[in-house]
Amino acid sequence: MKILVCISSVPDTTSKISFTDGDTQFNKTGIQYIIGPYDDYALARAVELKESLGGTVTVLNVGLADAEPQIRKALAIGADDAIRVDVEPTDSYFVAEQIARIAKAENYDLILMGRETTDYNSGVVHGIVGELLGVASFSPVMELSIEGNHAKMTREIEGGKEKLEASLPLVLGCQEPIAEWKIPNMRGIMTARTKPLKVVAPSGESLTSIDKYNLPPAKGAVKMIPAEDAGQLIRLLQTEAKVL
Repeated sequence: MKILVCISSVPDTTSKISFTDGDTQFNKTGIQYIIGPYDDYALARAVELKESLGGTVTVLNVGLADAEPQIRKALAIGADDAIRVDVEPTDSYFVAEQIARIAKAENYDLILMGRETTDYNSGVVHGIVGELLGVASFSPVMELSIEGNHAKMTREIEGGKEKLEASLPLVLGCQEPIAEWKIPNMRGIMTARTKPLKVVAPSGESLTSIDKYNLPPAKGAVKMIPAEDAGQLIRLLQTEAKVL
């Protein structure tokens, strides 16, 4: 089986976010980057499938050279080789175009990625990739098994879960508990240094640009209401919070 896993390089969730140049540029100074948490689940399941069924796992990242530590970590976890499209990932459609171009050239059986990235949270790249390739896409997939040319999946839906079956090739957005995150061991770290990492030029141009970034508004003060005073709580919800 030939599997492609798309990973993103995102700020660690504990990082303090700020902007420069009049709030038009993200300030990368002092930011710790990690593999997108949902992408980590996709990668872990891909490695498990390779170990049980055979085949190869290729990691793909759309990003600049500063993403290579995360790519090498993915190789240390168990991917066989990697491709980096050398361009800033500016918007979902542009990223999906880069992924689809690579996937068309290599004819992968299965394309896995996280349900969304944790920086922009668009959650649409897998669907766009599927459309560009003309194959089915599903997300968020919580369970995945492969039998021959057939995939059995469970995905989360509003209010419950949905059982699905489909033929390969497929594009899937993944989330927990599809697999447990894997930590690279020393042997994996050493072998990752010599695994091939191919850098390719992008195709096309981004259709969007950033006008301005804004941080979320600061949290307001908290009002404590005595448990026995439900009337005051209702009045505040009506007059101040305006949710009733």
